[in-house]
Amino acid sequence: MKRTLCLTIGGIALAAIAVPAISEVYVDYTPQKGYWNITAVEVDPNHVDDYLAGLRRTQVPGFELLKKRGMIDDYKFIVRRGHVKESPNVLIMTHSPSYAFEDPDKARDQAIEKEMLAQMSKKDGDAAVAGYEKYRTLMDDSMWTEVSMTK
Repeated sequence: MKRTLCLTIGGIALAAIAVPAISEVYVDYTPQKGYWNITAVEVDPNHVDDYLAGLRRTQVPGFELLKKRGMIDDYKFIVRRGHVKESPNVLIMTHSPSYAFEDPDKARDQAIEKEMLAQMSKKDGDAAVAGYEKYRTLMDDSMWTEVSMTK
């Protein structure tokens, strides 16, 4: 009994003083170039199809324009099956090859806005998204950097 108690206490003490391994950038993992901008949205489960159809009309043409100009190199829409209240079920993701595209560039930005308005007027765009607020809640909009693990 005394031996078991000593072993248990010794094991707990050893676990308490054990130092966790500290990971090192470029040794254990490598950050990749660019970043993913991920917008997490909670959509009423009865309106996910409506929302996706709207995104196809409003977002995809803009993403294709940004892709053509090299500002993004990929985009994805991800839908979760099942619904948990107050939790996102649609992710809108764009990948930018460089953080440099976050820097303002008046000529570039105005040219992109002009091209986008040529695809869909501001009035038509506003009308297309007018109903969204009835069934969607933006949960998060953040930038994520992909990493690859060392093998």
